[in-house]
Amino acid sequence: MLLIVAFAFVLWVASGRAEDRVDTIKLDWAYYNPLSLVLKDKGLLEEEFKKDSIKIEWAQSLGSNKALELLRSRSVDFGSTAGAAALLGRANGNPIKAIYVYSNPEWTALVTRPNSGIQRLEDLKGKRVAVTRGTDPHIFLLRALNSIGLTEKDIELVPLQHPDGKTALEKGSVDAWAGLDPYTAQLEVEKGYLLFFRNKEWNSYGILNVRESFAKDHPELVKRVLAVYEKARLWTLDHQGEARQILATEAKLTDAVAAKVWERTDFTSSAIGPIQRETIRASGDILKQSQVIDPGTDIDRVVADLIDPGFFPTKVVDK
Repeated sequence: MLLIVAFAFVLWVASGRAEDRVDTIKLDWAYYNPLSLVLKDKGLLEEEFKKDSIKIEWAQSLGSNKALELLRSRSVDFGSTAGAAALLGRANGNPIKAIYVYSNPEWTALVTRPNSGIQRLEDLKGKRVAVTRGTDPHIFLLRALNSIGLTEKDIELVPLQHPDGKTALEKGSVDAWAGLDPYTAQLEVEKGYLLFFRNKEWNSYGILNVRESFAKDHPELVKRVLAVYEKARLWTLDHQGEARQILATEAKLTDAVAAKVWERTDFTSSAIGPIQRETIRASGDILKQSQVIDPGTDIDRVVADLIDPGFFPTKVVDK
């Protein structure tokens, strides 16, 4: 017994604290998360963790569904999604925690060409509609259809990643698209495409998620990452023009398109709390009703397991 205890002690000493074993923190960046672009451009996380000899690795997310895949595969430790998409991921067994609000955007709307003949939701019946499954635009489309008594079965849903959905609409291979900025803004500003249905209340916030196991093993690292995110948010509020130019440069947008995206993106609040909880919960109801998730799912339990405000920084990393 003494030998066993001694061996266990040696293993404990060799392993050290969980934080000491981390040599890399992996995050996603995405055009739909402008704060991630600021962080990456300014090297703020690299600067914060340099003294710890912790490297920062970046991976691009093309949509919430891709961010969830990156989180599930442990390719990233932190991933950017819409709040409703995070709930969908958690309900489907993806062990993540929603810990921070990086934006309150109106980033999704239903889009069509000027000559398509589609002017209202009812005109979608029987039409081909492009959408990226498992993202805010998908859930937005489901809520829009439900509001007039329709479901996915009343349209021909064409599953495409966001940029491919934009291209499909331009080529005329679909009649409408559940769009996402900045691609929606490009069509609106540069080609006069119609955002024929909008509802800002059904956009479920930009949420930063962390792998649950990473948060459990390295809570102090999570808090430090969020403190740097908060530093980037405050910098963005104070340097709107420069931050918008970073978006334009990274996403290869014209100034007019970047300005359109910016005018419908709000960075004034970042704590995750009751408002986000209710918006995400309401999205869960439509996901159950549409049988995207098991109708027996306890949405309140999933939301409770998903949202964790305890990592929110009490102070921002010094400039």
